[in-house]
This record gives sequence, C-alpha cells and structure tokens, in this order.
Amino acid sequence: MKIQNILKKTFKYTFILGCVCIIFTIFANYRIEKSTEEFVFSDVNKLPKTKVAVVLGTAPNLINGYQNFYFTYRIQAATELYKSDKISHFILSGDHGRKNYNEPEAMKQALVKNGIPENVIYLDYAGFRTLDSMIRAKEIFGQSEFIVVSQQFHNERAVYIARQNGINAFGYNARDVNKNVGLKTNIREYFARVKVFFDSFFGVEPKFLGEKIEII
Repeated sequence: MKIQNILKKTFKYTFILGCVCIIFTIFANYRIEKSTEEFVFSDVNKLPKTKVAVVLGTAPNLINGYQNFYFTYRIQAATELYKSDKISHFILSGDHGRKNYNEPEAMKQALVKNGIPENVIYLDYAGFRTLDSMIRAKEIFGQSEFIVVSQQFHNERAVYIARQNGINAFGYNARDVNKNVGLKTNIREYFARVKVFFDSFFGVEPKFLGEKIEII
C-alpha cells in the first residue's frame, strides 16, 4: 500500500513539474518573439543604418558533408546588407574551439568571395554561444549598436539577449531552410529560449572575454 501511495505521489509531482516546464517553455518563446518583433526584419529597407553587422556562425557543411543552407543563406543576407549600404563592417562570430573547425574563417572566405573587402571584416573566434557573440560584440569590439544576421528564429533570441544587456540590436533575417530539413534545429530552439532566462537569472557570462579590439 505504501509503495502504491509513493507511486501516486511520484506521478502527481512529475505531472505537475511537466506542466510547469511546458508552460514556462511557451512563455519563454512568446516573450522573446513578442518583445523583438519591432526590431527584427526580413526587409533590408526597414533596418536602420549602423556601423556593424554581427553574423552568427555555423559551419558551411553538415556532418554528412552536404551543404549547410543555414550558412549559405546567412552569407547571402550579410552580402545584401553590406551592398545595401546599411553597414560598413562585419563581426563574424562563431566557434573556433577546435583546430580543424573554424566558423569565422569559413564565413570570411565566403564573404570575400562575394566581393566584400577583407579589411572591413573582423573575426570573433570565441562566439561559442549566441550569448557570447552578443556580449563580446559589446565588451571586446566596443559596439553598443549593431545588426544581427541569422535566420529569424535565431535573430529573435540574439536580439532579445542583446537588448537585455543594453545593446541597441536589430536583426536582419536570412532565408530559412526547409522546415523538414531544419526540424531538429527548430525544436532545439524552443529549449534554447528557455535557457536564455536561466542564463539571465544565474548571471551566466561568456566563456572568454579578453583584450579589446578596435573596429576602425
């Protein structure tokens, strides 16, 4: 009988906890999407003119070797942004935590191939997370205003983080990938948005800061 009561209580509390988690996940996603809708655009003409765009990193190819369209479309959007004369410099922020994995360099090569001058490109090798990319753009590169380039779902989270940290950030949405192809990424995004609030509550900071870099 005692075991039965324990099981009932365990089920009850597990159910309550599950409901709380679901409600909080819905809240986190709604809050981020709603509070950034005035700052995230798919039309380049709606963006203000700023000095810098921060392009968020991803690899040019998937693990299976196929083309990563998240990367391709971000490079296209970044090129459009520069050629529209909305920005004059780039911070390419991504992961270079392993010797043979270098997101910023891959983005740089792709942009140069698209006609972007190499001297307007700055590389942030410690953009391991969106939080790191936003804070480092301010603390290391000295930018309190910039345009973020990524897909809309990512821009919303990035702009939210930036604005919560006193940065006047806007988002320029790169084309999204096919929903079936990007299903795993879109599901993961729901939980990444929940983590934004935990990071804020616990005061999580970038993995690395370091010496300041002046954008001339």
